[in-house]
Amino acid sequence: MTARASDVTAPTPSIPRDWRALVNPYARASHSRSIFQLVSTVGLLLVALVALYWSRDVSYLLTLALSLPTAGLLTRTFIIMHDCGHGSFFTSRRANDVVGVLTGFLTFMPYAKWRREHALHHASSGDLDRRGIGDIYTLTVQEYFAKGWMARLGYRLSRMPIFLLTIGPVYFFLHQRFPTLRKGAARDELMSVLLTNISVIGLIAILVMVLGTKTLLTTYLPAYYLSLLGGIWLFFAQHQFEDAYWAEHEEWDYANAAIRGSSYLKLPRLIQWFTGNIGLHHVHHLAPKVPNYKLEEAHNSHPMFQLAPVLQMPDAVKVLRLALYDEQQRKLVSFGEAKRRWRARRRG
Repeated sequence: MTARASDVTAPTPSIPRDWRALVNPYARASHSRSIFQLVSTVGLLLVALVALYWSRDVSYLLTLALSLPTAGLLTRTFIIMHDCGHGSFFTSRRANDVVGVLTGFLTFMPYAKWRREHALHHASSGDLDRRGIGDIYTLTVQEYFAKGWMARLGYRLSRMPIFLLTIGPVYFFLHQRFPTLRKGAARDELMSVLLTNISVIGLIAILVMVLGTKTLLTTYLPAYYLSLLGGIWLFFAQHQFEDAYWAEHEEWDYANAAIRGSSYLKLPRLIQWFTGNIGLHHVHHLAPKVPNYKLEEAHNSHPMFQLAPVLQMPDAVKVLRLALYDEQQRKLVSFGEAKRRWRARRRG
């Protein structure tokens, strides 16, 4: 008797032990594709900035409208810096570092400092015992209710969506302006921050003298702010969803943290282009050496990537309410749900 297709249950995909060998074919930069992406992105960004300036004479509504694609191009430029930080944009480390510094300058990011903190994020994402560097700090339910009321209030305010999407971009920008003082911070990180700050101040001074303060604030600032806001929202949705993988260090597993702890955020094609395929975050976390333009190819190459939680655009908005990790349920919950369950546990 031949089984019908409807009677056959597809095997549940798993992460094979040889996953490195499976992704290695995609973990090599194509110089022609990288150069084309760099030239086209920076070229379009410069065109967009000029268009912002000239649009003021037509309508400020047009200027604000043009801020959206300009913000997208700033995000795409940041993604190039991001790939350089992982050593995936070129095969040459020197080429990665040179382009990383230049694209960092265009996005006001100190390349070496950001590269170090982001590497720590990759090495500890989803590890309950290694939180706080390069991530969105998350407390467990038990940790939250063990704190005093002022600490709880501060944490609650910091996790409010309105805070994340207004103060969050400002905090992220200011955080990048200060060198890391932790033990083991390298000299190149300090120099990266100082040189970037000097360059940013110098560039702003030149633009103020040439264009005027009002022009700078009403043209470039909205686009830059939108790019920061979009980046924070993306980063949140990529790791702060309900069933995100979290584990204590003894149980923590890199591959599971990468695929089950990073979402597959399905974005419209245009937004996917502006964001350099970063919605395929599960692939990136498993194999950060895969350049952004090969992430989708890698995703389609093996069923293991089906394990990644899939989020649509509306889901990426809904997850903003999640704030605490519930150790018993092993999932992220809202403050309201955490409070109800905490009271039930105390009564029980």
